[in-house]
Amino acid sequence: MPGRDIDPSNGLHGGDWSAHLAPRAAAAQQTGGGRGVSEAADDSIVVDTTTRIFKDLADPLELNKAKDESWKAPLWQALEEAGLPLAWVPDELGGSGASIGDGFDVLRVAGRSATPVPLAETLIAGWLLARAGIAAPAGIMTVAPVTLEGGLTLGTGNAVNGVAMGVPFASEAGHIVAVAGSGKRSSVALLEAKRARISKGQSLAGDAKCEVAFENASAVAVGELETAVGASPVALIGAAARAMQMAGALESALEMATAYAKERIAFERKIGQFQAVQHNLAKLAGETAAALAVAGSAADTLAAQSALDDSVFLEVASAKIRVGEAAGAGAAIAHQVHGAIGFTLEHALQRLTRRLWAWRDEFGTESEWAVLLGNKIAAEGADQLWPTIAAR
Repeated sequence: MPGRDIDPSNGLHGGDWSAHLAPRAAAAQQTGGGRGVSEAADDSIVVDTTTRIFKDLADPLELNKAKDESWKAPLWQALEEAGLPLAWVPDELGGSGASIGDGFDVLRVAGRSATPVPLAETLIAGWLLARAGIAAPAGIMTVAPVTLEGGLTLGTGNAVNGVAMGVPFASEAGHIVAVAGSGKRSSVALLEAKRARISKGQSLAGDAKCEVAFENASAVAVGELETAVGASPVALIGAAARAMQMAGALESALEMATAYAKERIAFERKIGQFQAVQHNLAKLAGETAAALAVAGSAADTLAAQSALDDSVFLEVASAKIRVGEAAGAGAAIAHQVHGAIGFTLEHALQRLTRRLWAWRDEFGTESEWAVLLGNKIAAEGADQLWPTIAAR
């Protein structure tokens, strides 16, 4: 595996990273959280840092050859040293103090790599803790529940009860951030993972996906969180994160399929010269562009809005639906271009597509979000349909 080559003196690592993020986060708050053209040059630092870490320590072909998971520890250490897992946690609560936009940039790059580490889950957990005013612990975290139904309760003595299904990376986490309650307010509880009974399973991609049972599990800390419009806070931020990860994975699938079409020879011609293949690649490019646009719009809305209001719900629901559709169509096209070789475990494509298929079902499927979105639009009445669409 390629050796790690990250220079702390160039502002891409360690303390320089945190010092760079703090003023950017403050500037974003003063301007409503937006990310204008003036920030484009600075954005490259976030993207370059994340890209470099994954390139150096998580090359897909090298990971496919790995006989164990010994590569995970140095990768996670590098991510933590760069301040990425706690990017959404302010300095005073133990994080890096990054903006919402920075965090979504990290998720997009992580999606391109499709490496099975709980970076997104720890980011989401940190976001929830920060909104509840709870200091974030070091190490791996995950969140529960990850379904739209919820089902966790908070009782006397800050005891959490209930069962959460399909919790990603729960078996690897040191802490679990649970969202319990309903109505106008929800509670955020930080628990040690050892307080829960964890039954390990696997997602379609082979990543840890666990059943987590809480039986009077005592929380380390509890905070209050305003319930979002239309869905729970964990569902909204989780769906937005998965949408951005899927958009990033589609970018890599497009690049991979395009490169393969330029190299593969069939009937004495490169397959990229056949009109049918060109048409499919154009469709894949269109699906990728749509996914990036709608995922970016949801991220921008989350950055601009302090409350999880109607606009956040509409953007996130639309993003999860549209990006999920793009993931299904895009993965099929990428495999069609590659043929049988793309399905082999030795090939990098299956790492992307299997996670695309897994991510589209997590934090709500397209059909579940479509029902919520449809009910919301119907409840507002026909006269509000066009103003709602035009406002986007």
